[in-house]
Amino acid sequence: MSATTSTSSTAAARIGPNAIIRTVEALRERIGTSATADLLVAARLERYGTAFPTDMVPEEDVGALYRALRAVLDAGEADASARLAGVKTADYLLAYRIPKPAQVVLRALPGRFAAPILLSSITKHTWTFAGSGVVDVGPGPPVRIAITGCPICRDERANEPLCGYYAATFERLFTALVSRRARAVETACAAVGAPSCRFEIRY
Repeated sequence: MSATTSTSSTAAARIGPNAIIRTVEALRERIGTSATADLLVAARLERYGTAFPTDMVPEEDVGALYRALRAVLDAGEADASARLAGVKTADYLLAYRIPKPAQVVLRALPGRFAAPILLSSITKHTWTFAGSGVVDVGPGPPVRIAITGCPICRDERANEPLCGYYAATFERLFTALVSRRARAVETACAAVGAPSCRFEIRY
């Protein structure tokens, strides 16, 4: 890894509202409004069922939402819902956060030049998606992103990686801006016992 970005302390850590908003949207699309409302109650986050957040949210809320998602849904549905939320998050970033001229330039560049530029932008904004986690990146190829203290699987234990939300977000961004052949895979997960959640992006 070539760069490390540390975010705020756990006690004060906050995450951009997309992690909540797009996950609730994905759940409503996949399992319906009523089942989503029940899941939010299980997570003690029912307030997000009536009004989406407009500011940064506590990382504990994001963790609680994903714990409830995995507890209430079967493994396949939980993963599919998380991945759809990741795609929706990336689509929001493409629509509202990444300037259109920059997108045109990235798409025109060969992947070996576009990928480091996109990765640099991701690195500058880790505080918006990693909470108190520490993000390490390597330009590759393949591009590698690691999150130590990942907020959506922290203190979880599983037999398979749990962070499809992040993998799908990264893949959608790289597919849209670097190469249509881009694929992101979570190669290690803290929930499975790894020191960090690691993602590999090939394009």
